[in-house]
Amino acid sequence: MNKPFRILSIDGGGIRGILPGQLLVELEKKLQLISQNPQARIADYFDMIAGTSTGGILTCLYLYPDRKNPARPLFTAEEAVNLYLENGGGIFKESSIRMDGMRQEKYPVIAIETLLKKYFNDTRLSELLKPCLITSYNIYARATHFFTQHDAKENKAYDFYLYDVARGTSAAPTYFEPAGVTSLSGIMYPVVDGGVFASNPALCAYAEARQKFKPKSEDKERMDMFMLSIGTGTKKESYAYDKTKGWGKMGWVKPVLDIMLSGASETVDFQMKHIFDAINCGDNYHRINPDIGKASIEMDDASPGNLKALKEAGKAAAEKYNAELETVAAFLVNW
Repeated sequence: MNKPFRILSIDGGGIRGILPGQLLVELEKKLQLISQNPQARIADYFDMIAGTSTGGILTCLYLYPDRKNPARPLFTAEEAVNLYLENGGGIFKESSIRMDGMRQEKYPVIAIETLLKKYFNDTRLSELLKPCLITSYNIYARATHFFTQHDAKENKAYDFYLYDVARGTSAAPTYFEPAGVTSLSGIMYPVVDGGVFASNPALCAYAEARQKFKPKSEDKERMDMFMLSIGTGTKKESYAYDKTKGWGKMGWVKPVLDIMLSGASETVDFQMKHIFDAINCGDNYHRINPDIGKASIEMDDASPGNLKALKEAGKAAAEKYNAELETVAAFLVNW
């Protein structure tokens, strides 16, 4: 068996990014313990990280280089999740401004843009430590747009300032206005949150890895893969037939979005399981999508109480999935 190409994939979900963030705090601790290296980081044990929206921001944080030691990550997993715990209330703070009697996007972008520039400074996508795939959607071209470190290293037309990458992948419609991100070659792309088509980016990451990192040997040996896919929590609301049959257009607006996002994520998980099973590598695919416990399912509830509830839910999930995290950590360290 060849050494597998190791992928970490993180779903979108707004402030619920605290959940995968907490799970990865625990995974990092296990990697440190098993490797007996207190400086071990998430980035050390994956060949590629993929993320949508909040997962895209976490991707940038895990792969962000230390200016004093450019070959090493700057942030620990705990420091990464603290971006949400310490700043979530400021990001998701509603504007009081109204236009024509209606609100604009729910939240002004000044808070999130200021925060992203503070964290990422003038670092470029090409400077991240490992290959990555971060999703967004070009609303003018009506096409998917992937921010990829490996392409950015080869061509500045694919390179962007990292704060623009993070802003673009998290520009959730109705929550934040679209992002106009400009490549280092001077081309502007109007993009929105990648969650509109890939709330779970695992299959996108798998396809990208197969295409860009396939073996180049003459005998075309099989490319073995390993993937850890982490969701941003689940708490499904049931919709009764007697109520829904009379809803009409307005009644379905919020429920259909909920159903589409969760359904798309579950479909990708279904596909990934069958792909790995089909090549007799079912043990190389791990999906953890924790229950959010007492926390709100809303992607923008950054109230102090909900931030605390999300952190507690993340810790509870780490305990529940302790054995699986142990298995993943042991595989990553001992391969």
